[in-house]
Amino acid sequence: MSTILFDKIVFGPIHSRRLGVSLGMNLLPTGGKICSFDCIYCECGFNEDRRTTQKFPTREEVKAALSTKLLTMQKEGVTPDVITFAGNGEPTLHPAFGEIITDTIELRNQLFPQAKIAVLSNSTRIDRPAVFEALNRIEDNILKLDSVLDKRIQQIDQPNTPQFSFERLLAGLKRFDGNLIIQTMFLKGTHNNESVNNMTEEEIEGWLKALQEIRPKQVMIYTIDRETPAKQLEKATPAELDQIAERARALGFEVSVSY
Repeated sequence: MSTILFDKIVFGPIHSRRLGVSLGMNLLPTGGKICSFDCIYCECGFNEDRRTTQKFPTREEVKAALSTKLLTMQKEGVTPDVITFAGNGEPTLHPAFGEIITDTIELRNQLFPQAKIAVLSNSTRIDRPAVFEALNRIEDNILKLDSVLDKRIQQIDQPNTPQFSFERLLAGLKRFDGNLIIQTMFLKGTHNNESVNNMTEEEIEGWLKALQEIRPKQVMIYTIDRETPAKQLEKATPAELDQIAERARALGFEVSVSY
């Protein structure tokens, strides 16, 4: 069982494979995991194993923790490339997510105006007006698209809402009118005695077509880097990722690859 949980509101900074010097923000309870997906590759483990009765940190607590950390970094001469919302589950589940983004923009502008703000989201709440508006105000609106097949989404991402579908996801992503970054986890292996591989030709062709409809400003593809709760998963090889990246680049997309 994977055991990585963030025990603070603000963590790091760490060196991110995709984002550089990243100051992490965890809007979820520090004692467990709350997420609208239950991804078989999640470094925080399965939802059932990480349940918590703790409350979300308040908007005021988040702002105070971020302010303290940024002031400390300023005194130490450490400059973040990005302030990244991730943590113990889906950050947009926080009831004050929009207001927290407003506070973060304000603090960033005061202390590290060159730093970007990023949100790593699984895209399940982009239909909420407050979430959509907040994500449109940050530099790196990074949204998940792991497959274009409903059966694969159910297998890999395991959304908590039965109504979640690729059709619904695609419509939501297109609403950003290109102001987003698509992030896709590629992997293979087995889970529950079934093959797991979202790199089939059917899925890659569908994924490329979806990118053309979504028109993201950037595409991030990556594979497993840490322990996963499902134990029979395998990393995509560098050759597999490079081949996918080249096909996306041939369509004009800026693609970053993390092996």
